[in-house]
Amino acid sequence: MPSLQTLRDLDDHPHPLKLKKSKAPFICDGCKVEGFGFCYQCTEGCDFFFHKECGIRRPPACQKFFEGCEFKFHKKNPLGGDRICDVCALDIQGFLYQSTCRKNPNVLHPCCANLPMIISPPYTDMKIYLCNKIKTECLKCGSKKRSADKVQGFSYASSDGEFCYHVACLREVGVENWIKSYCQPDVIADNENKPLSLIDLALKKVAPVGMGAKARKQ
Repeated sequence: MPSLQTLRDLDDHPHPLKLKKSKAPFICDGCKVEGFGFCYQCTEGCDFFFHKECGIRRPPACQKFFEGCEFKFHKKNPLGGDRICDVCALDIQGFLYQSTCRKNPNVLHPCCANLPMIISPPYTDMKIYLCNKIKTECLKCGSKKRSADKVQGFSYASSDGEFCYHVACLREVGVENWIKSYCQPDVIADNENKPLSLIDLALKKVAPVGMGAKARKQ
């Protein structure tokens, strides 16, 4: 199994990839989803990035929400056509996990498949929980619905229901905070309360805003 710090001998890229903090938001070359913070980057200076979850391919942490299902990692959509991630409700364009137990299998981005169950945002004593339903209106987009599609995705919500973000909206907030320099320096940690993809969100400084910043390469 590859180490957590450096990935070598990959079929996806000719050079080793090292886990380090990105200087700007990036588009993952595996799943094609925007990310920020720590990621795997080419040691030879190529414009190549992997989310940690696209480099280290572990069984989905959110599998408990899909009772009786197991998931298999794929580099390409095995069924073809348009697919929507069941967690963030955004298009599948690259790496994915697909369930093996249904006629209409669930599909997940790797970075969505391994989100933490609980987040403790900085500057607050609050805990927010990953939910497979949208309980109330999202604080970012102001809507309970994430998309016009049947798949609405998951949310992060507080136990009292006053705090709720769509998973995709919370990721956009993280990128916007990164751009605005609201984030504190990241720390690599396995603690589920400090996920690499959603770390250091300054929630007290976030107000409902419009659509997220346009994805960009470093």
